[in-house]
Amino acid sequence: MNRVQKVINKVTPKFVKMAVINNYKSSDNFSSWFGKTFFGIENGTLETNENIFSIVSRLSNTLSSLPFKKYCKYDQIFDKEMDRLMYTPNPNQTLDQIINMLEVSRNTNGNGYALIMRDIRGGFEQLVPFNPNQVEPLIENNSKELWYRVMNSGKSYYFHNSDMIHVKHIAGNGNWKGISPIALLKNSNDFDKAVRAFSLKEMESIRDSFVLKYESNVDEEKKKAIVANFREFYAENGGVLFQEPGVTIDELQRNFVAGDMKISEEITRDRIANVYNVPSVFLNAKSDGFSSNEQLMQMFVNMTLTPIVKQYEREFNKKLLTKKERIKGVYFKFNLNALLRGDTTARQTFYHGAVRDGWMARDEVRALEDLPPIGGKASELFISGDMYPLEMDPALRKITNLKTNEDVVDKN
Repeated sequence: MNRVQKVINKVTPKFVKMAVINNYKSSDNFSSWFGKTFFGIENGTLETNENIFSIVSRLSNTLSSLPFKKYCKYDQIFDKEMDRLMYTPNPNQTLDQIINMLEVSRNTNGNGYALIMRDIRGGFEQLVPFNPNQVEPLIENNSKELWYRVMNSGKSYYFHNSDMIHVKHIAGNGNWKGISPIALLKNSNDFDKAVRAFSLKEMESIRDSFVLKYESNVDEEKKKAIVANFREFYAENGGVLFQEPGVTIDELQRNFVAGDMKISEEITRDRIANVYNVPSVFLNAKSDGFSSNEQLMQMFVNMTLTPIVKQYEREFNKKLLTKKERIKGVYFKFNLNALLRGDTTARQTFYHGAVRDGWMARDEVRALEDLPPIGGKASELFISGDMYPLEMDPALRKITNLKTNEDVVDKN
């Protein structure tokens, strides 16, 4: 960014951004699209495909419910800026609602955008999510820096990348926009819809059918009477049907076979799971490949959530914190430990080893289990054996045994 652009970016964005926000507050033009994270093909698919809806709901709800904290060299801090970010990032939403919207946008459009409003000192003031269909990333010719064009009611607003939170799926070379998972799944969804429509048509077309067999001694008049009687019976969907001697009536079995439909659903389900990089068991596939729920959650956290969480953390750390704060050791972080705690037996084994090996205090265990700290010795580290404090001189351990040995030496 050249000197003129820096001056423009420093002086005018407040006016421009406030114009956008004022439109939103006044429920005028901006309100017509503010907060709409998807529409068109994305919205239509999300509303009609239960598998995609399930995955998008799982990812957005899981991410927005994770503990999000601010740290300084591993010590949690909660200041005025963090309070504003968590509870009043904009007049209508909390941070978890914004993250939920960003994740829904990311998993439908491929991109999630939120504008950072700053005060006169450049500090954080508001965070406003944008409709991704109204945002276009652009590279400025002279500086080669990334800007975002936001379109609203025929007008265009330009914001520097330092003022825009942008989370996305992977992008192709030379492209700053993420690839839409729903657009990628279009052929699979169209095929799945075609199979479902065909299967529904087959089920609706199935009616009861019969075979009438005549003996050789049945004349034409009697045949006509039998057929008329049967037609009346069939038209009235029941009643009394007289079976004449020499006439046999057999029902023709036409059962609907759903095997092809099931195979199609399994293929579509696996493709959706692959695109969103989640275990297919989340879409009701068999879980024979996992020996325990802990193993399943470990895979989900490592392969799916960690890359997503890291992207959000990098965006927040880069654009909501100053360089001075980052060098000082301040950072934002999602806590994934709650997803890896496992069941009661697994947690007990984990905590037992951590406390006895001296790398976790009892109060730290209580904090993970949402219990209040006790303080005192519960906040100190111990090691196994007879559980002496970690700082104790080894020569002072097992004093009784040492005195006994000394007495034996003196007697000899």
